[in-house]
Amino acid sequence: MSEIATNETVMNSADETPPAMNPDRASTSTSNKITGCVITLNEAHNIEDCLRSLAQVCDELIVVDSGSSDATCELARNMGASVIDQPYLGDGPQKNVGPAQATHRWVLSLDADERLTDGAVTAIHGLALDSTPHDGFALRRRNFIGSRWVRHAGWYPDYCLRLYDREKVAFRDSRQHSSVQATNPCELDADLEHYSFANLGELFVKASGRFSNRAAKIMYQKGKRANAFTPFLHGSNAFMRKFVFQAGFRDGVDGFSVALSASVNAYLKYAKLLEFQRDAKVREAEDFNKVW
Repeated sequence: MSEIATNETVMNSADETPPAMNPDRASTSTSNKITGCVITLNEAHNIEDCLRSLAQVCDELIVVDSGSSDATCELARNMGASVIDQPYLGDGPQKNVGPAQATHRWVLSLDADERLTDGAVTAIHGLALDSTPHDGFALRRRNFIGSRWVRHAGWYPDYCLRLYDREKVAFRDSRQHSSVQATNPCELDADLEHYSFANLGELFVKASGRFSNRAAKIMYQKGKRANAFTPFLHGSNAFMRKFVFQAGFRDGVDGFSVALSASVNAYLKYAKLLEFQRDAKVREAEDFNKVW
């Protein structure tokens, strides 16, 4: 089984006092200050802890919301963040909306279910952003199922470039799984924590539902096509890669579950793509302008 990891940074969400912006950065030059950016849709259960985490290193907070029906926007404003209403444009374009409105040159972009560890806070404080030759900094990401840190199956170290100079680089114009295209990045010896799945059930629900459906629609719009063998081949390959080659077996049931969910996701996204090709009724019923 995977080990249980201690959450280093999640604060008590019942504390409604807005987080003070980091006093240690108050006297730094403008070029050394950071704007924290988050995109959201119905993230009321996450947004306070995320913004508290960002406020440890950021002097400005921006939330870009794509139509939340819960209290996400109200909670974000109460935490001192500026909220921008923006219908969802896809992952990369949406994540570029906040930085375009930022006051500061350096941007730290987190997902709502991510938190900075104490080590990440210390590492970021130690950066001389006004004189660094780097245009971006990557952090390792600890991915969790519930409170269990999955250390294998490609889930760690899972480097993600999240701190970057917005005057030089930005997120790729990709509608899913976008990343910052830095030309001279640096990997920091520090971690993020990512609480993407509350339990094993949610892992499989997301893989078989929203994730695979979104991927299939994007592939269809790009003109990609599948045949009868494609779903099976991609599903089998995903399981072998996660469980065997990326040592998911070392995490026991959690590692097997990650590999199996990756297999289900890969199989279904190509099966759904094939369905769009073959079945006009299914295709006509699908809203291809909505990929969230």
